[in-house]
Amino acid sequence: MISTATRIEDLTLGITEEIQVRAPLEATFAALLEQLGPFNETAEDRPMPMKLEAWPGGRWYRDLGDNNGHFWGVVQAIKRPTLLEITGPLFMSYPVVSNLQYRLSEKDGGTLLSFHHTALGLILEDHRKGVTGGWKHIHEGVRKRAEASRLR
Repeated sequence: MISTATRIEDLTLGITEEIQVRAPLEATFAALLEQLGPFNETAEDRPMPMKLEAWPGGRWYRDLGDNNGHFWGVVQAIKRPTLLEITGPLFMSYPVVSNLQYRLSEKDGGTLLSFHHTALGLILEDHRKGVTGGWKHIHEGVRKRAEASRLR
């Protein structure tokens, strides 16, 4: 008999991050959409062509051109400029589902960007190790983009 006992911790992922942005809500939300979409890049600063259809039911996907790509998720909820929620497999091409939640609120003359990524499924260890750094890189891009737009 083969035992395949798995702990629930091996099947779940939970990441929470708060980013203080010195820019208004609207500028931060716009920067978030841009960073998740056309200005997305890898941690090595290589462009990663993403499309984000920013409406309920809109797709979020990596566009490789010529009708090729990788589906990451669907916009589950959007309430400009305070909420963006996406559900899907994200970068994981195996049995898994993720929920991303971005909540934005005014705080200390700027915006507090609260991020939660929860996932359930067969999460590979390499993805588990790299995901936190990947989100930090994206969120730093959001912060820089929003704060730069404030100065224009």
